[in-house]
Amino acid sequence: MRYCESCKIYTLEENCPSCGKKTRGVGPARFSPQDPYGEYRRKLKKEEKYGKKEVENR
Repeated sequence: MRYCESCKIYTLEENCPSCGKKTRGVGPARFSPQDPYGEYRRKLKKEEKYGKKEVENR
């Protein structure tokens, strides 16, 4: 996730889609025990490590 300080918007792009200025990286998201997307992040991490077919077989 990246942040444009002049437009005050978040984006995934290196340059702001609105003004074209350089964006800066932001820190990781805060930890929450009620993380609604934790299941998906963990699944994606396993797919990246083992491959999609291997994760589906587990």
